[in-house]
Amino acid sequence: MIIIRDLGLQDYDVTWQAMQRFTQARNIDAKDELWIVEHPPVYTLGLNGKREHLLTIGTIPIINSDRGGQVTYHGPGQVIVYILLDIKRLSLGIRQLVTILEQAMISVLAQYGISAVSKLDAPGVYVNEKKIGSIGLRIKKNCSYHGLSLNNDMDLRPFDLINTCGYSGLKVTQLSDLGVTVSSKQLADSVTQAIKSVLLT
Repeated sequence: MIIIRDLGLQDYDVTWQAMQRFTQARNIDAKDELWIVEHPPVYTLGLNGKREHLLTIGTIPIINSDRGGQVTYHGPGQVIVYILLDIKRLSLGIRQLVTILEQAMISVLAQYGISAVSKLDAPGVYVNEKKIGSIGLRIKKNCSYHGLSLNNDMDLRPFDLINTCGYSGLKVTQLSDLGVTVSSKQLADSVTQAIKSVLLT
């Protein structure tokens, strides 16, 4: 059984600390959970994130996170699903989990007529060489937290002020720019169901 929680709009810090507490407190019997959330505008740097990838420092807060990966942007209109799983119990490796999350986004995008791909050397999901979905995870006590973000209908301009995911010149896109109109709730529900369908088989 996987519990899905819709947390609405929450500050990044609040959700991050809640994920840490959840992971620290969980035991072998704790159920796995997927958290759906949106964040107010924020840049986050992964554990190995280099501040040089912040090209212009404006008014958007910058948070040093404990996830993997470099710098990314979160904001309203972006679907975020945090993945709180006991990967040992599920017999999953980290790369397997990344692939599951990538394929979940790819399959959901296909439902809307969007052809997307993943890349072995650059985790995430891409449409016409532009990034539409990102993944950043942390593993502690054989359990995962953090997760994925999928650009739905948001202001993409803050991405112009960073080297997204540490790649100079990498452009981003979103469903609304690809001619798809869908609520973030509906999109998040589709993504979580796609993840669940793989994990529970």
